[in-house]
Amino acid sequence: MVPDVVLPPPVRPGDRVAVVSPSWCAPAQFPEVHEQALSRIRDLGLEPVELPFTRVQGTPAERAEDLMRAFEDDSIAAVMATIGGDDQITVLRHLDHARMLAHPKRFLGFSDNTNLSNWLFFHGIGGVYGGSTAALGPGPSIEVEHLTSLRAALFGGDLQLSPPARTRDYGLDWGTPAALVDPSPARPATPWRWSGPTRPVTGLLWGGCLEIVEWTLAVGHWVHPASAYAGCVLALEASEEMPSPTACSYMLRNLGERGILGAASALLWGRPPVSTREQPRTEEEAAGLRAERREVVLRAVADYNPGLVVVLDVDFGHTSPQLLVPYGGRVTVDGERQVLTAHFG
Repeated sequence: MVPDVVLPPPVRPGDRVAVVSPSWCAPAQFPEVHEQALSRIRDLGLEPVELPFTRVQGTPAERAEDLMRAFEDDSIAAVMATIGGDDQITVLRHLDHARMLAHPKRFLGFSDNTNLSNWLFFHGIGGVYGGSTAALGPGPSIEVEHLTSLRAALFGGDLQLSPPARTRDYGLDWGTPAALVDPSPARPATPWRWSGPTRPVTGLLWGGCLEIVEWTLAVGHWVHPASAYAGCVLALEASEEMPSPTACSYMLRNLGERGILGAASALLWGRPPVSTREQPRTEEEAAGLRAERREVVLRAVADYNPGLVVVLDVDFGHTSPQLLVPYGGRVTVDGERQVLTAHFG
């Protein structure tokens, strides 16, 4: 097992939560969505605290300084990203681990925030994969599935995760007034698909956005030897850029050759986005595209770890409604009862 990874304590009602933009600064482009998200954080009984570059696109060094200030401030109980992006990997070299690690707290983010989640994991701090003001702000209310898992991720406890009734790959244009008040169109969600041994396993979750995990391996500074990931629950999901089945197969193969896929005890594959507003798909087309990606995942498992307990099309990461999972915290994948439980401490 990866040594000494600890999930920081949950927050309590009335706590202050830092809201930061470690990648792209979406609040600068869509302030109304951001403001609605802050209001919903307050509705949870928490006080959002913005840093100097939350609403201003900062340089990598400036964004790193915001993160370090948020972590070393004892009055702040957790840190939430506003959204992902494409360059957070350039922020990591500016982080002073002494300033970050002296005051561990839960970091919530997904997509490009895989970079920071893994950096914290490497240094022994767990967090949460999922959650951002961009996920909280749109629509007439927070979807119940997201809200339930968000509460558990923030306030702690065990949560049995279940497939939502409906799902969507994309929402309304955030630049339009409708994005604040209208629900985004959704389709019936297909069930999760289970594969592999019918046994329960519990392990620390590691992974994130598949493309960012690939970057992490390429840079290599903050990756343990493969043996250190023995028993981990590997959670991988593709982004809204919709990497092809071939691209997914190459990235999974790299994880296999690195030995990480073989070291894991279970694999969660996120329900992948397969359509956009500009490129919509019929329900049948979407089902076919997701099936192609499932086949790629199962081929990689057959090649590198046929004893893996696998759950396919789990609703975490780039999907909506989004379920949050602990990153560096424990997850139980029960192949016998086909139950997935997140342990948020």
